[in-house]
Amino acid sequence: MIAARSGGILPGASCGASGLASFCFGCHSPPGIWTFPRFWGLIGFQVWSTWRDMCSSMARCRRFFWFILAIFPVLKANSLVQIRTALGTAEIELFDQDKPVTVANFKRYVEAGLYQNTFFHRAVENFVLQGGALTVTNRGLTNVQFAAIPTFPTITNEIFVGPFLSNVAGTIAMAKTSDPNSATSQFFLNLVDNSVSLDNTNNSGGFTVFGRVRGDTNILAKLNSFSRRNVSLGTNAIAAYGRGEFAGILRELPTVVVIIKNGALDLESLVYADITLLSVQVAANAQGEHEISWNAAPGGTNQVEFTTVFPPEWQSLTNVVHPLAGRVTVTDSVPSTNRFYRVRIAY
Repeated sequence: MIAARSGGILPGASCGASGLASFCFGCHSPPGIWTFPRFWGLIGFQVWSTWRDMCSSMARCRRFFWFILAIFPVLKANSLVQIRTALGTAEIELFDQDKPVTVANFKRYVEAGLYQNTFFHRAVENFVLQGGALTVTNRGLTNVQFAAIPTFPTITNEIFVGPFLSNVAGTIAMAKTSDPNSATSQFFLNLVDNSVSLDNTNNSGGFTVFGRVRGDTNILAKLNSFSRRNVSLGTNAIAAYGRGEFAGILRELPTVVVIIKNGALDLESLVYADITLLSVQVAANAQGEHEISWNAAPGGTNQVEFTTVFPPEWQSLTNVVHPLAGRVTVTDSVPSTNRFYRVRIAY
């Protein structure tokens, strides 16, 4: 079971959310935003009718919510990220609790929009599919070109942090150099069981697995359909792109359809990766009802639940079974100023 995460109280008494599994507690004093630290576990959304309903002062409000956090145990849940490609969507559970630094780093790139128009730049048949290095700028225009993804500082290799997670088929891990602590933005999907080579700490310190494909695992076979033998067929091919400053890392470039225009590869034939989190949002409509929206996870049952008490006693609001891809919105028609919501994905 995977539950949604939320991150703060926004102006208008709505709760922002991105990704999965954390606390959302706070007080709202228009027109500013006060976001509390994120704690993995429970999603919450609380609408306070006025500031004075809860807090007579910022200090009192802060003490109240730290009291709440102290007396209720953290309920653990993992994040869900979706990687959409022309071949299908991989719904990936991220191991927030087991590999916190690695997951936080990956989600930081997603939330910052740095993976926008990114693509898988390396495919090795019966091994891995790698991305997170480059994006395409001015996509769809005549001056389209490659650009390196700006990177945050390197992270610590967490292969031995928490439980040991093996590089088996369907897992996602961070790519890096020979330095064990050099991972930044690049990641890869294990298309087969690579545990013998990639779990070995003599190989760059071992590669940290931080998630796994859930739902329809047939996507792995589709993503493993690229081959150098297919170049002559013009589809699902791996070829060397020997032009420009990035030729060195594009020697195993996967392409959905090989299209040559003016003697060059058409960049629309790349395997683009649209990467998003659930991005749960809750807002009040004109009737005072709460509208809960999120990026659908078509591979499972999307469950919306609420509680009005703590410790939480979750009640079902609605289930959306295998929704179509895109944004989903459901409405809680019961006007209430005292409801916390969460979205969970059941596979």
